[in-house]
Amino acid sequence: MTGFSALDSGKLFTARLQAARARPYLATALYALHIVESRKAPTMGVDRYWRCYVSPAFVDCTPVEELASVLVHEVSHLLRDHHRRSDRFAREHELTGPAERLRMNIAADAEINDDAFGTGLIQPEGVVLPETLGLPRGELMEDYLRRFRLGPLTQEWAWLDCGSGADGSDREWELGPDGADGLSEQEREAVRFRVAQGIVGRPGNASQGWRRWADEALHPPQPWRDLLGAAIRSAASAAGTGEDYTYGRPARRSAGVPGVVLPSLRRTPPRVSVIIDTSGSVSDAELGSALLEVAAIARAVGGRRDLVTVLSCDAAARVAHPLCRAEGIPLVGGGGTDLRAGFARALRARPRPDVLVVLTDGQTPWPSSRPACRTVVGLFRRERRVREHDPDYVPDRPPAWARVVEIGAA
Repeated sequence: MTGFSALDSGKLFTARLQAARARPYLATALYALHIVESRKAPTMGVDRYWRCYVSPAFVDCTPVEELASVLVHEVSHLLRDHHRRSDRFAREHELTGPAERLRMNIAADAEINDDAFGTGLIQPEGVVLPETLGLPRGELMEDYLRRFRLGPLTQEWAWLDCGSGADGSDREWELGPDGADGLSEQEREAVRFRVAQGIVGRPGNASQGWRRWADEALHPPQPWRDLLGAAIRSAASAAGTGEDYTYGRPARRSAGVPGVVLPSLRRTPPRVSVIIDTSGSVSDAELGSALLEVAAIARAVGGRRDLVTVLSCDAAARVAHPLCRAEGIPLVGGGGTDLRAGFARALRARPRPDVLVVLTDGQTPWPSSRPACRTVVGLFRRERRVREHDPDYVPDRPPAWARVVEIGAA
């Protein structure tokens, strides 16, 4: 190893202590990092397993104060889950190649650096800032990714490499999932949870961006479309749903009863009736969202559109439409709300539905008794549910027998 300097661990640990003093709410995360000396890492970078790869030459030529800022920057990538978010964005937008991963690294840096420095942390020279990209501060990585491309403004960051912890793309100098001293998924989540608790419990000088992150970490938004699909599938697969007896295939028990043919139990695809609230309190945007949910509901029951029926309902139930194309269903209404008429009409249908799905803002009376089939209620998300002429009005929650999912919780 002649000609190569060893990593100055003392200098690096001093920088970490300074970083923890400047950002005490990040101390748990800073000390969870496992430092790995690496002469292949350009400067300092992290992988998704909370290893921090550090170039000895970079530590030698960088002041302690700046190293403290870089450590805070790198651990911010991990806390904000940039590797997983980058992977998801790449899949959704079919992005591949090192140029796109560099763009993700730049966007992730812009999210972090807009409020990372000051109050005990100096701003390193040449860092990515939103204004350098001609973009506003305070946005997320995904917002920045949609609004800039590589070009003259980004040429100076071609060297940028914060590791797979920033953009999700593994590096040849990283140890990978089987390497030593990485954190497990449970350990990583525990670190995030403890940091979020510290920010919410004693925010101190935590920036608005970190407070927003902590609130979302402790109260993650529900993936409402997944929940809605799961609720429908759960209701459709419940005992008794879509089941009937048939003599077309005799039961196995028939062999034990000579001369007697016993019917077998057959599971048939479930029939779903969708009641869409078209009263005046539901916006056009929410009605559009409801039609998208109808298509998602059809997928949740295996794509059998012939088994899905749609009713539009305000104070009266309108014509029931078999589902052919969701966008072709007329949603008639605009008056007051009483979805009990929709329940009654749906349950009078023959054959009777196995599952009822109600898409509504919740400003309606509910049936007094439980329907004879499973019920899923999709509530359009509202900050506050009010009536124009009754500011004290608070709508009743859907009955306990209904599975409730909020629509629009991102």
